[in-house]
Amino acid sequence: MLRTLAVSVLALLSALPLARAADTPFKIGYLEWSDDPRYRTERTKAQFPLQPWGRPVSGAEQAIKETSFAGAQLKLKFELDKREGADAAALAEAVKAMVAAGTHYVIVDADGPVFADLAKRTASLAVTLLNISAQDDVLRGASCSSKVLHVIPNQAMLTDALAQYLVLRRWVNVLVLKGPNPADDAFAAAWTRSAKRFGLKIVDTRPFKLGLDPRERELNNLQLLTGSKDYDAVFIADTDGEFARNVPYQTAKPRVVVGAAGLVADAWHWSWERDGARQLNNRLIKAAGRQVTSYDWAAWMAVKSVVEAVVRAGTPDYTKSYAYLRGPDIVLDGFKGFRMGYRPWDGQLRQPMLLNTGNWAIAIAPIEGFLDPVNNLDTLGFDARETACPKTQAFGASK
Repeated sequence: MLRTLAVSVLALLSALPLARAADTPFKIGYLEWSDDPRYRTERTKAQFPLQPWGRPVSGAEQAIKETSFAGAQLKLKFELDKREGADAAALAEAVKAMVAAGTHYVIVDADGPVFADLAKRTASLAVTLLNISAQDDVLRGASCSSKVLHVIPNQAMLTDALAQYLVLRRWVNVLVLKGPNPADDAFAAAWTRSAKRFGLKIVDTRPFKLGLDPRERELNNLQLLTGSKDYDAVFIADTDGEFARNVPYQTAKPRVVVGAAGLVADAWHWSWERDGARQLNNRLIKAAGRQVTSYDWAAWMAVKSVVEAVVRAGTPDYTKSYAYLRGPDIVLDGFKGFRMGYRPWDGQLRQPMLLNTGNWAIAIAPIEGFLDPVNNLDTLGFDARETACPKTQAFGASK
């Protein structure tokens, strides 16, 4: 009995240094734009495709809960430092405070314009921003930054995935319906690029306007909007989502609808069950208290990216973990069946897209047969040959 007690005491004592070291925190910042209109209750309750259904911070919190084993290897305890700000200036001050306290990775939940402003304001700091909700193509192009990683896919990746599927099904003639917002223009432009890239034909582009005013029936009447010309599919560019939800089964011709409604491409879907996704979905749904979207997955993935880089680098040192995170050797598992990492030319996470119809994921892109000389995931979005990101802002160019 004494021997057993002695062994137990020795085991406890040997564990104490690890326990003390595990109390050493490695903080990952998390920023929310407090006035973000995307999270107004009337919008989240509507559950439009491609829109967040609630704040995705629960995804990051769930990922932190899953880091205990990884942290123990380096005697670290990963923690989330959550803050918010009313505008880009306030968010930038929060980043400065985090960096001063030793935090060098900050997850950001803000729309494109606010995120772009924040990235400019913090460009001189020793920090990497992880974008989990701004899908604007320009953030991966002319406004790209070497201090930014994009976990959420951009619009070009979404439209490329849809274009590949339409080519597979030989639905090559497409009618485009475009909303009045600048973001709708960008979404339509992404589709135009994808159609040209994969050999689809846009038969016409028609503007729409939400409403029932009979004087504007050419803009709000779906029979008129989708009449006259022949086509195989309708692509709808509606970043608000309210008009788009009325389009399926309301077109003048019996045609498939894609884009913001009907068949939708997205980073994640709660119905995805392959590659261990069911278990991840169960955890994320429990953490959020609702069905989850690509934004929740991106928040989870952002934490996982940082933790993987720190563990694989074997040190919490920012310079070394940063080099690994942005280097060619990192391999990330997002439960989508592909080995993922960040593109060196624009910081976008290489990843497959799920094609879903609302309550089921029917396919995954890249579609079989669409090939790239380096990585087939680069058939989605901007590859190295077409990037508009200045070389001075590419991976490894950070100060």
